Amino acid sequence: MSTPRRPLDEARLRTAIAAANLPTLAMVTHQLTGDERWLRDPYRPTRGGGLGPNDSGGLDDAVAEDLRAAAVEAIAAWSRGREPAIPVPDRDLLRRMLSTTMGEPVPDEYERLMREEMGFEPDPGPARVPAEVVDDREYSVVIIGAGISGMAAAVRLQRAGVPFTILERHHDVGGVWLTNTYPGAGVDTPSFLYSFSFFPRKWSTHFGKRDEMAAYTAEVADHFGLRRHIEFGVSVDSATWDEHAQRWTVVAGEREWHASAVISAVGLFTTPKMPNLPGLDDFDGPLFHTAEWPADLDLTGKRVAVVGTGASAMQVVPAIADRTAHLTVFQRSPQWVAPNAEYFEPVGDDVHWLMEHVPGYHAWYRFRLAWVFNDRVHASLQIDRDWAHPERSLNAVNDAHRRFFSRYLEDQLAGRPDLVAKCLPDYPPFGKRMLLDNGWFAALRRDDVELRTDGVVRLTRTGVVGAAGEEVPADVVVLSTGFDAQHYLPGIEVSGRDGASLHEVWADDDAVAHLGMTVPGFPNFFLMYGPNTNAGAGGSFIFVAEAQARYIVDLLVTMAVEDIGAVDCRPEALQAWTADVDARHDRMVWSHPGMTTYYRNSRGRVVTNSPYRVVDYWAMTHEPDLADFRTTPVPARAA
Repeated sequence: MSTPRRPLDEARLRTAIAAANLPTLAMVTHQLTGDERWLRDPYRPTRGGGLGPNDSGGLDDAVAEDLRAAAVEAIAAWSRGREPAIPVPDRDLLRRMLSTTMGEPVPDEYERLMREEMGFEPDPGPARVPAEVVDDREYSVVIIGAGISGMAAAVRLQRAGVPFTILERHHDVGGVWLTNTYPGAGVDTPSFLYSFSFFPRKWSTHFGKRDEMAAYTAEVADHFGLRRHIEFGVSVDSATWDEHAQRWTVVAGEREWHASAVISAVGLFTTPKMPNLPGLDDFDGPLFHTAEWPADLDLTGKRVAVVGTGASAMQVVPAIADRTAHLTVFQRSPQWVAPNAEYFEPVGDDVHWLMEHVPGYHAWYRFRLAWVFNDRVHASLQIDRDWAHPERSLNAVNDAHRRFFSRYLEDQLAGRPDLVAKCLPDYPPFGKRMLLDNGWFAALRRDDVELRTDGVVRLTRTGVVGAAGEEVPADVVVLSTGFDAQHYLPGIEVSGRDGASLHEVWADDDAVAHLGMTVPGFPNFFLMYGPNTNAGAGGSFIFVAEAQARYIVDLLVTMAVEDIGAVDCRPEALQAWTADVDARHDRMVWSHPGMTTYYRNSRGRVVTNSPYRVVDYWAMTHEPDLADFRTTPVPARAA
């Protein structure tokens, strides 16, 4: 509760408080006053349903007004100089507050995570590497990619005093938020959660759209002065380890960079997956993947065919349906869709005012989003081997989710049994990434939109042919067919110790890495967004990126100050990690045979998703353990 203080305009405060999230407000008021009643009935919020913020907390009007009045008094007194009664909750109290504000039990282990995340005991950051060590060893890092992960690593390296260069193939920062410009593109995680913990923003909507996300990444780069470290338009071809020099050589075209370590931050969704369909080259009109949307494309009055119904299609279709003459959507398999009333809602001035002026409000609000979107559903993703209906769900809770989402679908498509039959999945909820309804069902109900489930067999000069043999005329074909997520580091040849090829070690599409970050035989080479670190159930990958950046940079700092020239993951550490990952996945939804998904490789092994809760991964990566590595001293010290 270190928000700078000055006396607040109480009239403005009262106005803003009317828009407050009440479970958040109760925690703020308790910290300011120390009054226990804000943690007890009738002020204890009820559990929110679905993915909404549950702003009312289930409180009746009289109780809500009582809380608001007390909050105004407490916040105004704080702004005039009264110290908070509980500036830093102790362990037991914080655990109690976390569960109270959610209206449901939050596991005890969240206390340690949230104590740091909410700023009660903030991460002190990495130790700073002495300048003389940097100079003597020519200590430096090459980061491949200037997206979310690359910038997270760069900011922490900067704090550690370690020189770095970022090589970015595109013309600006942002990664997927730079390249994906298709209509409707945006986040499916609330923006107050899908943002760096160290760089908050006044988001215009609760779920930021692509342009705002691209602007945010640019603001991060500018604020931290990262652009002077970035070389744009550089597409890396290879990285080769020199055992004698304990250095990497990174090559792009005819240029070379040399560094003590390499951080790969190329991301997971970099290579568009093109369907293998006859006639792709024969179609006369514009044909493209959603990730390569033409900037000058005008769909007004055009007949458009969209192939695929995944996350990007679910954003594209509602965004263009009112422009096209006719829109045909080809579906391979249906998706589970969750309601969210805030998807297009703007963030009002009152909410921004609370975030900026009320101590602890942003931290508590962000925690509530984190619990709902990160780990809340994790327990329900476990397979109950004794469950009577394994074909449709995993367990009793997952079956309740199925009933909830099914009712929502049927309500949205009432009167259209044909669409209900096409859209209702036959696999368990969360088997694929849960998508948010941004007008998808409303778009499908339009007279000028058709959903087809017969599949696509080929294209002609003038349209798309389905499995039934009927040609659907089209002026434009949009391929919403996802990304090649099973092949990590596409197009980059990485050669480690004794010339070992990383792609050969991974046997093409069977990538493994300890904690998703390090591979035996590839010293001082680190992956971000590597194998088994994708949050399949939802949530913010930015949180994971920050955890990985901390682990990698803190390890690099340790190497610098302890005269370690190379760290190489021990094979037994990777074997133990991989065995645990696979065993956990065997008990989870993404191993269910009822759906096809990019999460699994050609062998049926889950290679993208993490089987762990966010809190588990945070704990695993909080402090790097040198026992997981073979260490080699710098040559001068060895001599």
